[in-house]
Amino acid sequence: MTDAPPPTPPGAGPPRRLVHLRWDLDKTYLATNFDTLKDLIKTFRQKPEDKATIAGAQALLQALLDPADRSNRHVTFISGSPQQMRKVLARKLSLDGVEPDVFILKPNLENLLRGRFRALRGQVGYKLKALLHSHLGDETQDEYLFGDDAEQDAFVYSLYADILAGRISAERMAAILTACKVYRHDVDEIMTMHGRLAGAGDVVRRIFIHLDRRSPLERFAPYGARVVANYNYFQVAVLLFDAGLLSGAGLVRVLTAMAAAGYTPERVANSVQDLMRRGFVQPPAIRKLTAALDALEASVDRPAWRFIHKFEDVIAGLEHLQRAGPPWETEINYLGLYHEARFRQQQHRLFGIRLLD
Repeated sequence: MTDAPPPTPPGAGPPRRLVHLRWDLDKTYLATNFDTLKDLIKTFRQKPEDKATIAGAQALLQALLDPADRSNRHVTFISGSPQQMRKVLARKLSLDGVEPDVFILKPNLENLLRGRFRALRGQVGYKLKALLHSHLGDETQDEYLFGDDAEQDAFVYSLYADILAGRISAERMAAILTACKVYRHDVDEIMTMHGRLAGAGDVVRRIFIHLDRRSPLERFAPYGARVVANYNYFQVAVLLFDAGLLSGAGLVRVLTAMAAAGYTPERVANSVQDLMRRGFVQPPAIRKLTAALDALEASVDRPAWRFIHKFEDVIAGLEHLQRAGPPWETEINYLGLYHEARFRQQQHRLFGIRLLD
């Protein structure tokens, strides 16, 4: 295992030219629910126009994929939805004005027919393999990953990042996959890709975890500053703006979307304060944020501008709030974290067979 330095924190320098956004579709972009068979059937039957998007997610992704910079942005969607839903989900994204470069869906029917019942709900083998496959031949130099706390996205995304950074040896990789009960065929594929991609580059800058289930924040502390648990997408927008990845106009676009979703200026400002108290945002970023909003006053309609003014009034008092940020972890105990997560998981059964990741 190599001893690699931690990733460069956002805001430490100009963004690199090519950026890859890897986005979990379910519970991170779309407000889907697969917790029960009834929920699954309802989701499967929904028309594209009836599928709800999480507040701010569409505005943020559209801003990140601005046509002026689209050639420098690559987006991959990875979904736990079955492949049979591709047409409906692709239509939904098209209605939202979002065109992914790669769209990966889970082969659940194949898993069922082959008796791979653990794979129906298991995420480690599926998502890690999908991430590694999508990185083959990838020339992007900065990656930002978006997931949620309903599954094991923080675990899988961090493991993926550390494989690319050269921090996971082949022996350690095999031990992790064995503990996670990944099927042998998937283990062989993952280990082959590990041999090709291990040490390819320390490219994952941030992993954003949408708190769909409001998991306690301390659950994500072992992953360090690379993983940011977020309550809403304006928090994500602030960090991406501070990193130079999102424009001021994009920031306004997300803020306006939050207002349309029923967020008050005070509630949005409180979410910024939350980031500051956790050390992810420092006072200079607040000054840069307010300057960008002021510069765009003439281009924003009056109702949105009133919301923005109120928001600015609330965050004005945050300028002197400063906290040390979490460390950038380079040694993560994946085996310990996985076993701890298994004890927390609800046990699911299909035809009497217990299903765990």
